[in-house]
Order: sequence, then C-alpha cells, then structure tokens
Amino acid sequence: MSEFVSLPLALAAEQFAKLPGIGMKTAQRLAYYVLNLPENEVRTFAENIIKARESVHLCGCCQNFTERDLCSICADENRDKSIICVVESPKDVSAFERAGGYDGLYHVLHGLLSPMDGIKAEDLKIKELISRLSDVKEVIMATNPTVEGEATAMYLGRTIKPMGIKVTRLAYGLPAGSALEFADDVTLAKALENRNEL
Repeated sequence: MSEFVSLPLALAAEQFAKLPGIGMKTAQRLAYYVLNLPENEVRTFAENIIKARESVHLCGCCQNFTERDLCSICADENRDKSIICVVESPKDVSAFERAGGYDGLYHVLHGLLSPMDGIKAEDLKIKELISRLSDVKEVIMATNPTVEGEATAMYLGRTIKPMGIKVTRLAYGLPAGSALEFADDVTLAKALENRNEL
C-alpha cells in the first residue's frame, strides 16, 4: 500500500491478503470496507472468527471440522457405515453434501502426498483412516485429479486393497487439474455415481 495510507489500515489489508484467493487490491477493499462498518459490527465479526477458531476441532472419527466430539455425519445413524469417501479437505465434504446422492461416511486427509513439498504419509490422517476399516466394504478415493491427488489415491489403494476392501476412484468427468470445491453439483454427483475400481 502507498505511504499515505495509515499503518493500521495497511496491516489490516496485509491480513486479508493472507487469505486464499485474495490479492492485495481486494485485501485493500476489504480493509476499507471493515473500517467503514460500525464498531459493534467489526467487533462481532472479529469475535465470531475467534470463537470459530477456538471451538471448532477435528471429528474424533472422520477428521472433519466440528464443534462436538463427532460431526453430524458420523453421528447420523442413517448413514451407510460400510462405505467411506476419502477427501483431501473439509471443503470437499461440503461439496459432496451439497451435491446429494451419497449416504456413506467420509474421511478427511487434511492434505495430499507431495514429496516435493515434504508432505509424507505420516503428515496426513491416514492411520486414522486405516483404524476405521474393520467393518467397511468400500473406500472411495475422492481426491482431486491432480498429480498429488492421483499419487495419494494410488498409495491408499495399495495399502487398503490387501485388506480385502473394495477401493474405487471417482469417475472422470471432473476436469483434470481442478479442485472438487469448484465442480458443479451435477458433475460431482455423476462422478461419484460412475466411480471405478482401482
């Protein structure tokens, strides 16, 4: 930001710019917007972010975000507990739930294998997944169709298949190199419906 902008405004813009997908121009607009809000709205905004950060943690079962011991999906007795859909992040769970048509459980890895970035199997929630597989009949690999997503799906497939569990991969139809969170509901539902065994 230019030198005539106040330091607190510049610092606020820098914080907004740390968010994914927010460039410096958008960050500046957000900082100006927040400074024009009534003080009580700014305080409520900040308090809600702090409260979310303090109260939300990982589900004891699927590793999704929740404020309870188990997330609402894992706690739902009507879900099919014999199928687990493995995803990279909590955003992907939200995408599948929006699309509808899936009534199984999920497992969130919180990342993908990426040796170039130093992300190894022990850095992901893989051992938590393996510990859940005793009564599971199918594991759906729903990682993004990127190099890292494919490598993670193949690694998990090689680990899980010897346990006698069916391992499937989402059908292609999702554009290669894109993220699940940006797929439209119909494409995502069709990809899930037409998944293939690894």
